[in-house]
Amino acid sequence: MENTIVELKFSLDTFYFLMSGVLVMWMAAGFAMLEAGLVRAKNTTEILTKNVALFSIACTMFLLVGYNIMYVDNAEGGFIPSFGALIGTQAADADHSLESDFFFQVVFVATAMSIVSGAVAERMKLWAFLIFTVVLTGFIYPIEGYWTWGAGFLSEMGFVDFAGSAIVHGAGAAAALAGVLFLGARKGKYGKNGEIYPIPGSNLPLATLGTLILWMGWFGFNGGSQLLISDAENATAVGKIFLNTNAAAACGAIAALFVCKVLWGKADLTMVLNGALAGLVTITAEPASPTPLLACLLGLLGGSLVVFSIVALDKAKIDDPVGAISVHGVCGALGIMLVPLSNSDATFVNQLIGLVCILGFVFIASSIVWAILKNTMGIRVTEEEELNGMDQHDCGIDAYPEFVSVRSN
Repeated sequence: MENTIVELKFSLDTFYFLMSGVLVMWMAAGFAMLEAGLVRAKNTTEILTKNVALFSIACTMFLLVGYNIMYVDNAEGGFIPSFGALIGTQAADADHSLESDFFFQVVFVATAMSIVSGAVAERMKLWAFLIFTVVLTGFIYPIEGYWTWGAGFLSEMGFVDFAGSAIVHGAGAAAALAGVLFLGARKGKYGKNGEIYPIPGSNLPLATLGTLILWMGWFGFNGGSQLLISDAENATAVGKIFLNTNAAAACGAIAALFVCKVLWGKADLTMVLNGALAGLVTITAEPASPTPLLACLLGLLGGSLVVFSIVALDKAKIDDPVGAISVHGVCGALGIMLVPLSNSDATFVNQLIGLVCILGFVFIASSIVWAILKNTMGIRVTEEEELNGMDQHDCGIDAYPEFVSVRSN
């Protein structure tokens, strides 16, 4: 009888892991739709190609080496991981199957890389981006992931990041910021005297759909990170995580809506969408311990901050077409630093140390890779290619062929 109960719990937790992974995989569609809606029509096919390709590369690299670096045969409390191939073998006392654990983890890697895609959109060479994808998903992400979820030194120190505000979102934003700084801004985005010229996206319904898909997928992202659901305690925790995740997203959207009204007298849809995502990123650091009211407050803070961050980066001439650095980096950092408000195991000092280590390492490592790519194959398309659009340059296919004759610059 006892063996039967153990087998049932193992089966249920494995199934929950797999279904959570499916929800997070669905976020790849969300990122693709969001980015496709926020870039110009002439760059839509290329951004969609990037999203499918980066997901495929992330899955392959994490299978071949990334999972091994992050989780297999590493010393507890260490700094440098072991390096090997494939995913190891099933532990005798595992709560779920090894393969389900890999699947759940690999979709997180793809999420981190998707953040980079939107920030460098409309002017980066496709193949340079894909080479960077190989390095980030196969090596950079797994190393910092080992420090935290792989029982490395940050985990030993007491750093808390429940579902990846820094480990996933902050890391993606740090890599994106490095890429944007090496790339420079899109042509026509900034004037010689500091003017900022908006470059509207081509399809706001698509961007809205992408945001709602991400919102839905986030229940797998945060809920699945509880890891177990086969007993009353864990099932209750999952329910609370779902509630807090949804509350933070909703309040993030509301906060952005009101901030836009106060600042500009208008309801800026793109800011509202980013406000919802900002709330989600903020709560991701610790969705299990806050009360519902605190979760609402975290969402309000994230949704407000993201508006000011996007404006500030624009003033600094850091061109991020989709606001990814602000949503995932700035609000990811906010979430990390607010964990001690609800989790007594976390301290502000340890949270700050972990945040600096993760973001600093990813930014420096990514900068090295971007620099090598820039000085070898180049990372930016020519001015003529940028003017004509990435679709024609990289793909030879227009996403909206009926409008090709009126393609905007």
